[in-house]
Amino acid sequence: MKATVRWVDNAMFLGESGSGHTVVMDGPEANGGRNVGIRPMEMLLIGAGGCSSFDVVSILKKSRQDVSGCDAEVTATRADAVPAVFETLNLHFRISGKNLSEKQVERAVALSAEKYCSATIMLANGGVNVSHSFEIIEI
Repeated sequence: MKATVRWVDNAMFLGESGSGHTVVMDGPEANGGRNVGIRPMEMLLIGAGGCSSFDVVSILKKSRQDVSGCDAEVTATRADAVPAVFETLNLHFRISGKNLSEKQVERAVALSAEKYCSATIMLANGGVNVSHSFEIIEI
């Protein structure tokens, strides 16, 4: 994998992925930014949520579950010192569909957490206390 990050001005940067997608990152006005882009640490949260959500949906589909939606609310706490690393991270999945098996949803979340999600496993191996929870929404 490869990415390029280019400084634009003040606290604004453009990140380009190896697949050619671009994202604007910017800081708050208090740090010289204009608040026109996502913060880099927020991108880590979104990446972790996206990685794990991809796993959960894929596993549920392979398990022949009638899944129609998956929202992941990702929350984290950071150290109150520099570097302000993540100390905890929780992914709460809201899985919607018809006749979803609670056992299959629990299995999908566990497999993502323990085996497949490179992002959350990497964070956990780095000392972040990563937890997962879920709820099922019957449609």
